Amino acid sequence: MQERVFIAGAGPVGLVAAANLVHRGVPVTVFEAGATLSEESRASTFHPPTLEMLDTIGLAAPLIERGLITRDWQVRMHETGERALFDLSLIAGDTPYPYRLQCEQATLVALGLEAARAHPAIDVRMGCEVTAATPDARTVTRDGKILQARFVIAADGARSVVRQSVKAGFEGFTYPETTILATSGFPFHEHLPGLSNVNYCWAAEGTFSLLRLPTLWRCSLYADLDESTEDALQPAAIAAKLQRIVPSRNGHEVGEIRAYRIHQRIVERYDHGRVLLAGDAAHLNSPSGGMGMNGGIHDAWAAAEAIRAVLDGADEDATFSRYSRTRKAIAEEQILAQAHRNRTRMQERDPARRRAELTALQAVAADPVRCREHLLKTSMIAGLRVAEAME
Repeated sequence: MQERVFIAGAGPVGLVAAANLVHRGVPVTVFEAGATLSEESRASTFHPPTLEMLDTIGLAAPLIERGLITRDWQVRMHETGERALFDLSLIAGDTPYPYRLQCEQATLVALGLEAARAHPAIDVRMGCEVTAATPDARTVTRDGKILQARFVIAADGARSVVRQSVKAGFEGFTYPETTILATSGFPFHEHLPGLSNVNYCWAAEGTFSLLRLPTLWRCSLYADLDESTEDALQPAAIAAKLQRIVPSRNGHEVGEIRAYRIHQRIVERYDHGRVLLAGDAAHLNSPSGGMGMNGGIHDAWAAAEAIRAVLDGADEDATFSRYSRTRKAIAEEQILAQAHRNRTRMQERDPARRRAELTALQAVAADPVRCREHLLKTSMIAGLRVAEAME
């Protein structure tokens, strides 16, 4: 039996798992279905504990150089500018990275792939999909080859074929709203006083979010109540929605436009013999709060740690069972629950309830003790501390 670990998927989850494993002396083969990396705009927020993990494998510094340090975030009433502002300096005693880093997921993947290709213990196979895996870590690739590894980490995304091949249930639901992502180089921060780099906004016509990246803004929009998703995706409809946010005589430069549905799902367990599920292969949640990619990276880190512990002599069943138990608990109780609360709050349309929500959030933000507790939770530090304490 080889000691080599197979990883399905060369996204942020798979590449972080690979980097952690080789950092601890474990050789890895990474299989990626795509011949090239995706350039689509996806996750864009890195939380403090994720940066701590990336620092261990040498990826934090180059990512920070390419990103935008964000020291506060807000929930905002668009028409009045009233807001609840959450200052991340309150967790400076809890992390060396008391901020969010705004940077495209694709940037981390590019850095991770470059590092992986340069490492002699990592074999990266682009355009080579894992089409099946069995609990004993026997894998089948697209060309029909049957390969044997010591362990497999499934980081092959929401449509994970590895998850399907080990027959892991994936229960949950799909939210009714369709989110429309539009990227723009328009300088919203020059027109909306007090804007942060991360803003969740209520408006008379609905809701939207504005997330700033080094060279552009990501605008999450929704169809109007009397508008179909197809109509809302038309350039004229996007332009009208951006004009409502900030009127501009010259219009708004628009780059990528993409619609996507949001799901909340989770597997019944993360370990299936010697196959460990991680990231979107294990759970899906609303992106509100930026916890999906970060939670996947935390899965990857924990999966690699579990494998290393087994190779060092720990009991395999007990170690993998603990990986499954702790990561599922954190996903359910922290990530999915918090993301659902965030999304539900921002989808609220009743003015009185919005006002009550904002008042409550402002009270939290104004109290240093309560605000720190809130930031520890929303920055995903609290969840990792809970996981460390679990047996």
